[in-house]
Amino acid sequence: MGISCHLSFDGDCAAAFRHYQRILGGQFTGVLTYGESPLARQVPRAWQSRILQATLACNGQVLIGSDAFPGSYVRLQGFSVSIAAPVDEAARVFTALAEGGSIRMPFERTFWSPGFGMVVDRFGIPWEISGERSH
Repeated sequence: MGISCHLSFDGDCAAAFRHYQRILGGQFTGVLTYGESPLARQVPRAWQSRILQATLACNGQVLIGSDAFPGSYVRLQGFSVSIAAPVDEAARVFTALAEGGSIRMPFERTFWSPGFGMVVDRFGIPWEISGERSH
């Protein structure tokens, strides 16, 4: 069984996923626009280049995103995308995601982690970044 996260955007999915790929690495395994899909005739012309589904594969994990259908976007709440990485890498990812966003909890040592922080990125997506202990 696999579990992945599907993020919803209000027209900026392509920019968000390019940003995530620069930060996290990985490869796009699929990007489909509304204009390339059977829904092309059901969305306004301005929506043809918006993302119906983008899939970014990174280290055996998958992050999925899309631009919500016109008029149906609802701001996401009640979740965070969680990343665990070696502490130096986790600090780098935290700093990169925080650019243009807002920090909910600075990246710092906690009783459970050598580094942990919470940020909402410039696209409104909440992240929890956890540094793993070295063995």
